Amino acid sequence: MSFKAHDPSKPIHIPTSEQEVLQYWRDIDAFKTSQKLSEGKPEYSFYDGPPFATGLPHYGHLLAGTIKDIVTRHAHSTGHHVERRFGWDTHGLPVEHEIDKTLNIKGKEDVMAMGIDKYNAACREIVMRYSTEWKSTVERMGRWIDFDTGYKTLDPTYMESVWWVFGQLWGKNQVYRGLKVMPYSMGCTTPLSNFEAGEDYRMTSDPAVTVSFPLVDDPSTSLLAWTTTPYTLPTNLALCVHPDFTYIKIHDIERAQNFILLESLLGTVYKEYQGGKKPDPKKEPKFKKVGTFLGKDMVGWRYVPIFDHFTEQFEDRAYRVLADTYVTDSDGTGIVHQAPAYGEDDHRICVAHGVVRDDELPPCPIDEAGRFTSEIPEYQGKNVKEADPFIIKDLQKKGRLVVRSDIMHSYPFCWRSGTPLIYRAIPSWFVRVANISDKLVANNEKTRWVPANIGEGRFGGWIRNARDWNISRNRYWGTPIPLWVSEDYEEIVAVSSIAELEELSGVKGIKDLHRESIDNITIPSKQGKGQLKRIEEVFDCWFESGSMPYAQSHFPFENQDLFKKSYPADFVCEGIDQTRGWFYTLLVLGTHLYDTAPWKNLIVTGLILASDGKKMSKKLKNYPDPMEIVGKYGADCVRLFLVNSPVVRADNLRFREEGVREVLSNVILKWINSLNFYLGQVELFEQSTGEKFLYDHDAPKSTNVMDRWILATCQTLIQHLDTEMAAYRLYTVIPKLLDLIADLTNWYIRFNRTRLKGSGGVDDTRLALNTLYEALMTLCLTMSSFTPFTCETVYQALRPTSPAPKGSTQDVRSIHFLPFPTARSEYLDPVVERQVGRMRAVIDLGRLIRDRKTLRVKTPLKELTIFHHDQEYLDDVKSLETYIAAELNVVNIVYTSDEAAVGIKYRATADWTVLGKKLRKDIGKVRSHLPKMSTEECKEYLSNGKIVVNGVELVAGDLLVTRFAQVDGGKESEFDTASDNDVIILLDIRRHAELESLSLLRSLTSRVNKLRKEAGLKPSDKVDIYYEYDDGEEDAVREALKGNEDYLIKQIGGVPIELSQRSEGSSESTLQREVRTKDAEDLGAGERFVLSLALKE
Repeated sequence: MSFKAHDPSKPIHIPTSEQEVLQYWRDIDAFKTSQKLSEGKPEYSFYDGPPFATGLPHYGHLLAGTIKDIVTRHAHSTGHHVERRFGWDTHGLPVEHEIDKTLNIKGKEDVMAMGIDKYNAACREIVMRYSTEWKSTVERMGRWIDFDTGYKTLDPTYMESVWWVFGQLWGKNQVYRGLKVMPYSMGCTTPLSNFEAGEDYRMTSDPAVTVSFPLVDDPSTSLLAWTTTPYTLPTNLALCVHPDFTYIKIHDIERAQNFILLESLLGTVYKEYQGGKKPDPKKEPKFKKVGTFLGKDMVGWRYVPIFDHFTEQFEDRAYRVLADTYVTDSDGTGIVHQAPAYGEDDHRICVAHGVVRDDELPPCPIDEAGRFTSEIPEYQGKNVKEADPFIIKDLQKKGRLVVRSDIMHSYPFCWRSGTPLIYRAIPSWFVRVANISDKLVANNEKTRWVPANIGEGRFGGWIRNARDWNISRNRYWGTPIPLWVSEDYEEIVAVSSIAELEELSGVKGIKDLHRESIDNITIPSKQGKGQLKRIEEVFDCWFESGSMPYAQSHFPFENQDLFKKSYPADFVCEGIDQTRGWFYTLLVLGTHLYDTAPWKNLIVTGLILASDGKKMSKKLKNYPDPMEIVGKYGADCVRLFLVNSPVVRADNLRFREEGVREVLSNVILKWINSLNFYLGQVELFEQSTGEKFLYDHDAPKSTNVMDRWILATCQTLIQHLDTEMAAYRLYTVIPKLLDLIADLTNWYIRFNRTRLKGSGGVDDTRLALNTLYEALMTLCLTMSSFTPFTCETVYQALRPTSPAPKGSTQDVRSIHFLPFPTARSEYLDPVVERQVGRMRAVIDLGRLIRDRKTLRVKTPLKELTIFHHDQEYLDDVKSLETYIAAELNVVNIVYTSDEAAVGIKYRATADWTVLGKKLRKDIGKVRSHLPKMSTEECKEYLSNGKIVVNGVELVAGDLLVTRFAQVDGGKESEFDTASDNDVIILLDIRRHAELESLSLLRSLTSRVNKLRKEAGLKPSDKVDIYYEYDDGEEDAVREALKGNEDYLIKQIGGVPIELSQRSEGSSESTLQREVRTKDAEDLGAGERFVLSLALKE
């Protein structure tokens, strides 16, 4: 059960390395071991939103799973016990829809013919179809969570707790049966809740018809109504006008008919009036205005219905004009046709005016699949959308069709079946929500949302306007609503447990709560109404998932103490689509039950899109398979790419494979290279001193500035993580962690290579190795939640140089058994961090100039001038002059705050968006003149805090003034400048012959180290170095070597020898020889030599 030893001399394949880590975790049962180690510590509770196992995990699941893993791992490492149980959503439309497609189920008759028991058995067979793949994916991503004790919403224990939740609401009178017009899925044959109806809006084309309704008292005059749902016209019962609008009566000359509509909407009938246009006065008018009416004066007018299917039933109370202020003048005709079975406002208005009773089902001649029934024989069997063209043709035959067109508009579709939704009146069961909206808002405000704007804005707006929640579904595979009722619904019994059902019904041994097991159970009436039967409906699966905090532990029937300790949860996380889904249902039920939100902290993520910005689509295959990417680059790379992206701030992310590849090359492999360098130098130290190196926590504090800096940076990082992870701001954590990896590889190791190789003596080398170990270990301990595989690999490689654990009981077999580090106050050093930060700024600017002028670093330059007004800044960089001189390869550095000496100029810029809002029309005056502001004017603005620019007065804060150095004309080829809006540098870019030998030695050193790496040599391996020029080439190396022998021995372990001087009888074998490439043509004349290495005899 030991971890495979890391070999720094061999290249690492990250995906393979991660598989080895997984196997090691299995061998030591790492997750369960970590859980045992944390027993008795304070509880940190976490709720995992249950996914469906009928589909494979996608990038959104990987993202949410990674964030959940990071937060819970961090909680564990900071001294908590974190129960992590996986859950499965197993009921509802996602499962039933698949079965309906597979078995060609079209409606209720098909299910009844098959039998609910067989239908549900088919559903049960597929609910865990991909559970094995899910478990494999979750494990491969490095997420630690318990599948063995996970919950399923189909478990009787879970379903019983759902019954208890419902029973609590029933007892508080928060559940009622109502006839409401609801969003309805024809594909899934069930009503949907309002938040489900908003999940999938699409732009779609629908027919738009303007229809005439002749007045009974004046058949030559018709009211005009406009609709995009012709299928609702057979059930028209009224027309609605706005009481305060003025309607006009016109005479249509061509049709010889009178029409009544809003004057502002004449464009609906006459194209020349569309968009507020006026017709050509030279052309003959198509109509003439003959009268006006106020809407309220039209109330009660009777009209001739188009269809007569329901006239006998409703003639005495329908087919008349009603008034309501919901009518708008934005489109149509200003007169709205009312079909109370198909519109929420239609139903409300018709009830208010006595057209239908509130307990009466209005005409709704369609079946559960949206097909017309025998009540409308001419369209019987046709889906309502398919019937539209036939209805329009009949309107034309009846002379009722005035205008027919098509409209492109945003329309709701079923989020599961992809079919267009309709609205229809259905008796449904509702949980009251509108009456607790203030409590929802108050409870939500007590929680932390990351990012906060989603909780305050999108979610806050939703709950402020929350409507009652339809929790019933006319389906089969779900938790049955536990209501037993008499035929007249006068007696209703809510059952809250299996025991209660057994007691009330007399049926014993109930083991399952699905419909096939309990629908036949009856309860004797206590009011003499015979046997009470269970209603047919099942719960909306969102009610089940919203009950998860209670049902996952079978509360209150078991685990009452555990529930009290863990409720509300410390943390939940899901995607932004759950603002109207799981987050909403959790809050509604938590508020009803305990008047609290069931979470304290919530992270909401954005959506992951394909690289082209479109929704990821299996059909379009516009994204790479997640597990292929993991297999190619490793899970840690995917984790870092996802978490270090806008998606953690609830913005959308375009997934790019290149982004994952960049994490591999720029982060993970650089980190491993740092480890390999450390291990190589430890081996060199041990071979050269005969001393075993072990990290010493209590070693004397180093005086080396780079040691002090990297250790101070580590402590600052620890403090930053403590603060930001406590606030759940992962997006501010990752950049700092990545900065430390860059600091370690690009700065600390780069600037300390010779020290780590032993140039400063044994004691100094030991201190440098001690520092590098601590930095690598700090990275492991702070990154362990984010990159669990890489941290384990690095940690295991560090263990041979780690001291024995202080306590015999401490389990150190895994990095994930160790606590999060505490910042060491003795290492905190803000001054040295500031000094190195400023040094790096100067070096970065120097590199920028070299890159711009294509001057290789090995080309020595004569002078660098550093300008800054603040003497402290100059003192800071001067204290690190040796590093700047070496890194930029400059001989002399000048420090100055004299503007004239460097040619400092000033310029002003502005944030045009901010300034534009302030200046409005004057912004153009400022924009045109600002580039002309002189240095003196900029100084005046800085001094006085105001200035007039082209007649516009600007005050402090309006402009941003920066300094820059301007090279005098004619000297652009000799000097170049750069600035970061803080410090300014001026670099002499001329080549000087006397400095060329230094350049040659740098090139020689670099090429020898590269050749050693190609030969697979360790730092401790001793070799002879040979060089040779082509015939006729001048030997420039010989001169460069003179006086630099000690330097070369420290840098490359020896002094190069001209190949012809190699002893003839030498038995040395050549290990590695440089291969000439086309790049050799770009080398300077003195650099055109070939190197070879041979093992020392």
